[in-house]
Amino acid sequence: MILKNNLATLNETIKIKNKRAPLYVIQEDKSGSLNIEEIQKYFKHTKINHSRWQKAVKSCFDIFFSSIALILSIPIFILTAIAIKLESNDSIFFKQKRVGKKGKLFTFYKFRSMTENAESLKESLKHLNEMDGPCFKIKNDPRITKVGKFIRKTSIDELPQLWNVLKRDMSLVGPRPLPADEVLNMEIWHLNRLKVLPGITCLWQVNGRSNVSFYYWMKLDAEYIKKWSFLLDLKLLLLTIPTVLFRIGAF
Repeated sequence: MILKNNLATLNETIKIKNKRAPLYVIQEDKSGSLNIEEIQKYFKHTKINHSRWQKAVKSCFDIFFSSIALILSIPIFILTAIAIKLESNDSIFFKQKRVGKKGKLFTFYKFRSMTENAESLKESLKHLNEMDGPCFKIKNDPRITKVGKFIRKTSIDELPQLWNVLKRDMSLVGPRPLPADEVLNMEIWHLNRLKVLPGITCLWQVNGRSNVSFYYWMKLDAEYIKKWSFLLDLKLLLLTIPTVLFRIGAF
């Protein structure tokens, strides 16, 4: 079942969980599918049970540590930029619109690890997709450059997202942000992951990443939101270190 089917299920789920009717019911458009604007309207009336001090602590932690990490990463940024430019004349950074908290669209940054025309080639490669669900991943993606293969394996390509954290589009820890076309083709209950800021690392990141099914990935995101605490964020950040060093699930 994809998002456009049985929209009432999402509203009924929220109603049961919160023991009250939702203030806004998501509507289909004329084509029978959803759009980002409808998701944004829905989440204007949806709250998550995190106190103000919890949110403040998380924000301060994100800003403080992402600032330090950005400063310490300057040499890596310079070397990576030089390597990308030496291999090709393509842009250094990959920028894409992703869906964030409450359906907000934001510009997502990564070091470019694929050819400049990677997005236009995606449709022709869909038959090679190795990921279930609406996501698109290929282990030996032909669009990945030589430099790109290294920075993806070492997760260096993710470093520019520290800027997203400083801009408060993202957090250090939270569900990974996905492109709009993938979000609009999820199952209805997956929308709950949009209740919080997306993150650089998360439960999925330290539990196999691309080696796990999409369904399990979504369950991990739901578990994170349900059990979130500052200590859980610290634990996930620490667990991310061996995940990156041993390149678990990275491709």
